[in-house]
Amino acid sequence: MANQELSTHGKQELKQDEHTRPGRTYVPDVDIYETADSLWLWADMPGVDENSLEVRVADSVLFLEGRVALQEYDSLSPVYTEYNIGNYTRRFTLSNEIDLDRIKARMTNGVLELELPKAERAKPKQILVSVK
Repeated sequence: MANQELSTHGKQELKQDEHTRPGRTYVPDVDIYETADSLWLWADMPGVDENSLEVRVADSVLFLEGRVALQEYDSLSPVYTEYNIGNYTRRFTLSNEIDLDRIKARMTNGVLELELPKAERAKPKQILVSVK
């Protein structure tokens, strides 16, 4: 799908062969952290609300897509911008160590937060050592 990613004012614009949605599409900036029980992912998607967001997993690939209501910006004349107005898309290949049935997502102020719980087999286990 994506041919290349180019930097545009600090944001990476996704270049696609086929344009099925109007406007530009950007790669959201993402932070990922790990705890003993889960991976946590935060993706910046300014201008995207929870009704314009799609999070799905297919064939072990996590898809994040956020759509911005571009018509809301039509009457504005930018004076200075640090992020560009457009849709967002990003994908990640998940290992089989993620429990797909327990993934949780929430959107707060343009930041998508995902909890990707580890499957029991992926969690650290304490091994008891016997002494002879």
